[in-house]
Amino acid sequence: MSENTQNDSGQKAQAKSGVTGILSQLEAILDEYMVQKAPFALPHEVKEFIANVSPYLIIILAIMALPIIFAALGLTAMLSPFAMMGGYGYGFSWGFGAIIGLAVSVITVIMEVMAVPGLFKRTAGAWRLLFYASIVSLIGTIVSFSGIIGGLIGAVIGWYILFQVKELYKN
Repeated sequence: MSENTQNDSGQKAQAKSGVTGILSQLEAILDEYMVQKAPFALPHEVKEFIANVSPYLIIILAIMALPIIFAALGLTAMLSPFAMMGGYGYGFSWGFGAIIGLAVSVITVIMEVMAVPGLFKRTAGAWRLLFYASIVSLIGTIVSFSGIIGGLIGAVIGWYILFQVKELYKN
């Protein structure tokens, strides 16, 4: 039994290192294209402004998102049977997209709120949490098939800004 436990923990560690490696590679690629090869860089004053304002914006947007998320949960639960009876995607696509969207929204908001204390201190860990939240958001958009082009454009713009201010966040 201890052999199975060791195999499971070894597989989990290997999977975690694989994901970490992929995220590190993506971060390096985005750093190259969003900072080093970018057609223009944001002025230092603009970077400072973004770094100073971002924790407050996240707090405000998280507070504003909570009622919307709770309302969407209620509407999804209430309207899913009617969507199925009406033949709208046989209930699968509408319910699937709504559930994925809600899950992604909740995960993203939690990750961003977790980053707020570090954003005030300008830690690299807080910056990385925002980066991971943007990846989760993009994956959710792709999986739920809702506005994929808009999601990609938003991710690229967000990553540009995020990587431009990365230098201000240290350990």
